[in-house]
Amino acid sequence: MTDNAPILYSFRRCPYAMRARLAVVASGQNVKLREVVLRDKPAHMLEISPKGTVPVLMLDDGTVIDESRDIMNWALSQSDPDCWLTPTGTSSEEMNSLVDRCDGDFKYHLDRYKYHTRYENADPMAHRMEAEKFLETLDARLTDRPYLCGSTFSFADAAIAPFIRQFVNASQSWFPSSKYTNVQRWLADFLDSPRFKSIMPKFPQWHEGESEIDFPLSLKV
Repeated sequence: MTDNAPILYSFRRCPYAMRARLAVVASGQNVKLREVVLRDKPAHMLEISPKGTVPVLMLDDGTVIDESRDIMNWALSQSDPDCWLTPTGTSSEEMNSLVDRCDGDFKYHLDRYKYHTRYENADPMAHRMEAEKFLETLDARLTDRPYLCGSTFSFADAAIAPFIRQFVNASQSWFPSSKYTNVQRWLADFLDSPRFKSIMPKFPQWHEGESEIDFPLSLKV
């Protein structure tokens, strides 16, 4: 890896950071990964992105990209060998609209379901039911196709799957017996894939003055 590789601040379990790492791997780009502990954020990360959320990518020319979808688009604009941005079964507009819905209404209800104690008067079951409307949409899309946008894994799958994982992990008892059998299959395939496993090693926390992790690792997907 060259010394001028972009720096990527990440947190292993954050779904936003997961989707960014997925795109980096898919694009074949190399970055210097700095694993963050959210209660102990590096001063440099806060200096270049004061909002203090991951992921944050800093390019060699000093450009800072601190929105996960923008990082995905940056990586895939460099190289998109598997055509994540142009799936054959769905238009780009429809694909982006689906991801917008994930990042909007679904994430709103996911937070108030999983972290209901952080929100005044939040009813977790009511928010789970609202969030399930998005699962119904996904399940219907997956009825006659293996992935959300057709026969191949795409930007939408990478952007959405980490959040469905988070939603399911909030309470794992109901999901296996739920009616969302297509989502169950799709999520299980994703979690068992080399693609997902390649981004999930337990990275050590980065500290100022230490060397970064060369990412991606040697596993090819």
